[in-house]
Amino acid sequence: VQLQASGGGLVQAGGSLRLSCALSGNTVSIDSIGWYRQPPRKPREFIASISSEGTPKYAASVKGRFTISRDNANDTVYLQMNSLKPDDTAVYYCNADPKAWYEDDYWGQGTQVTVSS
Repeated sequence: VQLQASGGGLVQAGGSLRLSCALSGNTVSIDSIGWYRQPPRKPREFIASISSEGTPKYAASVKGRFTISRDNANDTVYLQMNSLKPDDTAVYYCNADPKAWYEDDYWGQGTQVTVSS
């Protein structure tokens, strides 16, 4: 499975961005898909995920501002980010969790989001 993240960029505080994560390959083997981010000089952290049934989960830091959605027909997951803050500045990665417990997760290449104050 390959993941291609896109949609990052530079935005002012209070603005919005939509990230996309396009999956290819054996996508039927995938259960949940999520987004993580890594701020400068900090560890990678969970942001949001969505199950194969469409159930979302969010980190407390983004709940109410970010919305994750999934287009199974096009094997794409979106992260709509509103009311962005400078603290949201990070490299954002999409992640795919396989259904098989013995398989490792898949990661995309990351897309930079920079929020200016």
